[in-house]
Amino acid sequence: MRVLTPPPAPLRSTGGLVWGVAVSAYVAAVFHRSSLGVTGVDAAHRFEVNASALATFSVAQLAVYAAMQVPVGVLLDRFGSRRLLIAGGALMVAGQLCFAVATDVPLAIGARVLIGLGDAMTFISVLRIVALWFPGRRYAMMTQLTGTLGQLGAILGAVPLVALLHSAGWTPAFLTAGAVGATVLLMVVVAVRDTPGGPVPAGAAPTLTDVRRELAAAWAQPGTRLGLWTHFVTQFSGAVFALLWGYPFLVQGQGLSPTTAASLLTLMTAAMLLTGPVVAHLCARHPFHRSVLVFAITGATAVVWAVVLAWPGRAPGWLLVTLVLVLAVNGPASLIGFDYARSFNPVNRIGSATGVVNVGGFVASIVLVLAVGVVLDLATPAGRATPDLTAFRWAFAVQYVLWALGAVQVLRYRNAARRELAARTPAATPT
Repeated sequence: MRVLTPPPAPLRSTGGLVWGVAVSAYVAAVFHRSSLGVTGVDAAHRFEVNASALATFSVAQLAVYAAMQVPVGVLLDRFGSRRLLIAGGALMVAGQLCFAVATDVPLAIGARVLIGLGDAMTFISVLRIVALWFPGRRYAMMTQLTGTLGQLGAILGAVPLVALLHSAGWTPAFLTAGAVGATVLLMVVVAVRDTPGGPVPAGAAPTLTDVRRELAAAWAQPGTRLGLWTHFVTQFSGAVFALLWGYPFLVQGQGLSPTTAASLLTLMTAAMLLTGPVVAHLCARHPFHRSVLVFAITGATAVVWAVVLAWPGRAPGWLLVTLVLVLAVNGPASLIGFDYARSFNPVNRIGSATGVVNVGGFVASIVLVLAVGVVLDLATPAGRATPDLTAFRWAFAVQYVLWALGAVQVLRYRNAARRELAARTPAATPT
């Protein structure tokens, strides 16, 4: 495969514009992705489904996203970011249009599959633009800014979408979501370029042997696997809370009004915007101690959840605010995994390595979305139409199994990455 190098300094003058439009595509992707989270209660009523069935909507979307990460990484290395951003944007618009008119479960699930497929093509395409338009020393900060600014889409998918849904109805709300996506898609067509030198030529299709060799090379790097498990252990709690189960937990379990619940989710996203640059600064300042930050954020999340789940009765407002603020750091923490992928792989393999890393958190999220739905149905008292607080407590306790698994694996591959780094550069300090 071609070896692509970052651009010379004189050609970076338009990099900010290209990156800004590419980030807007990611903002739109997060908006489409999270649009189900704040409308989950309405979706359950519209499609007349229980918690387990509602979980399949998100699982279908996340499963496609996770399954497509490695194939999309390979396609990205061949076709470049612009083509994949255009294809992904078109798929997400189609998915929202289908979701707007869906009245039965199969069409609704098909719509979420289209959104997941398009979403899968977006984030790693933007990261490749960062790698090719900006110098390596700025990669960690630009990656964090990309991931953080993308969460503006979750803000659009919270209070404004809920307000539109309750004032105009289901179909107008999701048709509007599709129109937003179509507008951003046109911006990408006009402004985004793969490299300062122009579009990436398609070239010959890689053989299966080529694909296997590139993936094997990426996987052989302990830093790639460290990135995968970092993404796994840090992402799922905040992601599942924002994507599906946080809103029902706050409304049905904690007794908050829909507007208050949506406002807490918006606060979570706003806090993410503020904490992302802080995490990026710490990673850039202490690049050989990034795993310490991973363990600290994961531990803090587990502790706050323990307090919320053990609190007698409904949690007070200050504790719920604390919960969403801690969950807000999960997203920026998961981006450390991509920094590991960039650190341990050459630029021509970034797409494949990033795709591998991105699988981690979304596999964990799929498991948790399903587990919470199943436990809610099992723990909801007979005769109740909605889960009670006790059911939500049992359901969210499943997280501790995933945290334990992820922490063990991060520790394992951190040690392996340290050994590999020491053999390559004896003067290096731990990761």
